[in-house]
Amino acid sequence: MTGAAPRAAAHLESARAGSGPDEKHGDRRSARLSALRSELTSAGLDALLVTHAPNVQYLTGFSGSSGLLLVAHDAAFLVTDFRYRTQAREQVSGVAEVQIGETSLWSRLWTTLPRLAAVRTVGFDSANVSHADYQRFAEAGAPWRWQSTSGLVESLRQRKDAGEVAHIRTAIAIAESALHATVPAIRAGMTEFEVAAILECALRQRGSEAHPFEAIVASGERSALPHARSSARRLRPGEFLVLDFGATSGGYCADITRTFVVGKATQSHHDTYDVVREANATACLGVVAGMRGCDADAIAREHIAGCGLGAEFGHSLGHGIGIEVHEKPLLARTADAPLPVDSVVTIEPGVYREGWGGVRIEDDVHLGLGRTEVLTVFPRELIEVG
Repeated sequence: MTGAAPRAAAHLESARAGSGPDEKHGDRRSARLSALRSELTSAGLDALLVTHAPNVQYLTGFSGSSGLLLVAHDAAFLVTDFRYRTQAREQVSGVAEVQIGETSLWSRLWTTLPRLAAVRTVGFDSANVSHADYQRFAEAGAPWRWQSTSGLVESLRQRKDAGEVAHIRTAIAIAESALHATVPAIRAGMTEFEVAAILECALRQRGSEAHPFEAIVASGERSALPHARSSARRLRPGEFLVLDFGATSGGYCADITRTFVVGKATQSHHDTYDVVREANATACLGVVAGMRGCDADAIAREHIAGCGLGAEFGHSLGHGIGIEVHEKPLLARTADAPLPVDSVVTIEPGVYREGWGGVRIEDDVHLGLGRTEVLTVFPRELIEVG
C-alpha cells in the first residue's frame, strides 16, 4: 500500500480534470433522440412514452424523480410537476418542450398528445409500466393504439460515449480514493456499520453525488453472502472482510469490491483469495467487445471450476454500469447477446463458503474497439487490515 494513497489522490484529480463531457465532448442528447427515433421507425411506432427515470435522464438530462417523456418523430415533450418547473427547463432546454401537470402528469399527457396529429401508435416499455398505469392507456388513452416494447432506450444506453466514460472514470476515482482513506481506519472490534459510516463519509467528502447502492460491509461468515447488508456484527481477527460499494459523478456510477483479512491471513485465506484474484485477472484480460455474455462469464467460471470451487461461484460474472449501477449488458451463463463496443461492465468473480466466508474482487472495465481497459486501479493483492 506504500504510495498507493497519493497515487489515488492524483488519479482523482486527473479524472476530475477530464470529466466535463458538456464542455469537452459536446451535448449528446440530440444524437440520442435521433437514434431512438430510428428505433421507432424500425418498430413501427409513431412515438414512445418513456417512464423510467434513468431513460428520461439519458435522453434529456432531466434528473428529477417525476416525469413522463413523450418522444415522437418531430417533437418531444417532458411532462413533470411544479416541484421541477425550473429544474426541468434548465436541464431539458433545447431537446424537449416542458409541460407542467397542475393536477397530475397523466392528465397533462392526455392534453398534450392530441397536439401530435400524426401520432396514432404509441409504444411503452412494459418492464417499467405498472398495471395501474397500463389501465390508464385503456381508459383515458383510448384514441391511440398502445404497443408494448422492451428495452429500446436501454439498448442505446449500453454503448457509452466519451463523456459518459469520463464520468464513470471520475466516479471510480472518487470510490478508490475513499477506499484508500477507509482501509487504514479499520480495526478489529469495529462494527460493520462503523466501517460503512467511515467509507460513506469518505465518499461524500471526495465528491460522490450519491451512493448508487447501499454499501456492503460483510465480515466473517457474513462475507459468504454476496448481497449482505451491513450489520452490527463486530469484526474479528482472522476473518474475511468484503467491501462492495460505489460512487456517483455526473449522474454515472462506479461499482467496486475488494476483500481484506482482519488481522493475519492464513494459508486458507490466501489459497481461496488467489483463486478469485486469478479468475478476475484472466477475465479482465480475456473479455472483449463482441463476445457473447455467456462466453465472457465462462472465462472466470472455468478457472474457478478448474480449481475445484465451481459450486461456490453461484452468481453471474458481471453487468453493465452507467446511469444505473445494474444495467445491460449482462455477463452471465444465460446471456447470449454480444457485449457491445464501448460498453462499461463489471467483472466480479467470487467464491462463497457458507459458515466460513467469501471473497469477491470487482473491477470496472471499458470494452473499446479492439481494446479492453480496466478502469479500476486499487490493488488486488490480499491486504491485511486492523
